[in-house]
Amino acid sequence: MANGFGNIPKIPELRKRLLFTLAILAIYRVGVFITVPGVDRKVMSQIMAAASGSFLGLFNMFSGGALEQLSIFALGIMPYISSSIILQLLTVVVPHLEQLNREGQAGRKKMNQYTRYGTVLLCLVQGFFIATWLESNNASYSQFGRVVLETGWGFRLMTVITLTTGTVFIMWLGEQITERGVGNGISLIIFAGIVANFPDALVRLFNSVKIGDLGAFDLAFIGAIVFGVISVIIFFERGQRRIPVAYAKRVVGRKLYGASSTHLPLKVNTAGVIPAIFASSILLFPLQIFSGSSNPWIRSMVDVLNPADWRYNVLFVVLIVFFCFFYTAVTFNPVDVADNLKKNGGFIPGIRPGKKTAEYIDRVLTRITFGGSVYIAAVCVLPNLLQVKLNVPFYFGGTSLLIVVGVALDTIQQIESHLITRHYDGFGGPKGRKMRGRKTR
Repeated sequence: MANGFGNIPKIPELRKRLLFTLAILAIYRVGVFITVPGVDRKVMSQIMAAASGSFLGLFNMFSGGALEQLSIFALGIMPYISSSIILQLLTVVVPHLEQLNREGQAGRKKMNQYTRYGTVLLCLVQGFFIATWLESNNASYSQFGRVVLETGWGFRLMTVITLTTGTVFIMWLGEQITERGVGNGISLIIFAGIVANFPDALVRLFNSVKIGDLGAFDLAFIGAIVFGVISVIIFFERGQRRIPVAYAKRVVGRKLYGASSTHLPLKVNTAGVIPAIFASSILLFPLQIFSGSSNPWIRSMVDVLNPADWRYNVLFVVLIVFFCFFYTAVTFNPVDVADNLKKNGGFIPGIRPGKKTAEYIDRVLTRITFGGSVYIAAVCVLPNLLQVKLNVPFYFGGTSLLIVVGVALDTIQQIESHLITRHYDGFGGPKGRKMRGRKTR
């Protein structure tokens, strides 16, 4: 791996892309510490400390600590993700959107434009409710002082405009990384926000040991859990189900190609970290809107969506499983794969080409997707089970570990692709050993 990293500076394009990505992430992290006008972030830090373990902690994690700082980026990238979810769900029921989704690059540009419009609309709604919630904290947490210095419509309008502008700017930063950097920009921004909270989690963990809340055995147990979770994530993210594919003799132009065999790789977790992000975003959306309400019915709903509540975990698991299957169905079409195999003279041994091949691929994909969804759900609910059942302060959340490791693996794959394209060794070593699941060209 050291040899692979040593080859990165030898490729000017890759070096520029990496430096550009790091520069954009640095801009994002600087923006996290720019406070919304008219608020006291010291008081907000005290409120966040008092409300640790609630949905505010989860919201703060996905915003990269921006909520605790009352930053212009306090809404984070979640409105963009929520808009993307809504639009993808609508493609199933709206024929026009489904047609756009099939039109290739032009259709995707139009869909991205609709997603941006939806992001702005959601930011306006969420920003207003965040402003009213901040005002309500003046009374709810009066022992800490005033969060909002001067309440009223002036503060609300300023907050809505500021938070909307901040989220749109983050969205633009993510698109710049995707286009001109390395990796998926939106995922890397979430990744950067979560990683930035890790040092604080380590400090709190060791402070708990110093004051006697945790013993050496507890610390070793937490370390073993973190190592085990990371190992499981890597194992499943690299896991594949390889379906054998054979090709008969065929003529291409004036050349005759002999029979050959290969395989069709199906990832155990085709959806990656998307289901965990989507599920968290869906559960956070009503909390962002109704958290400041005094209505008894709404307050009971907010209590249900507390991460410490078992009903929250059940909903979380159901949404993860749903989005695993939904995202896999959107990104992978067995009928198209079967048609392409048939057109190129390929077939699965023992399976008739065409419809039967599509049914076989769909059956295999359904089984491994179910296993992948169970794995993601187990990793994401593990921290809550540890905290509630065993009373162990697990600061390294399963969802955060899943996102960090998953995004890191995807980014390394893209870097490795650049290295392999230019005939450099990847991260597998100087003898050409590649990461598991990749094929040497």
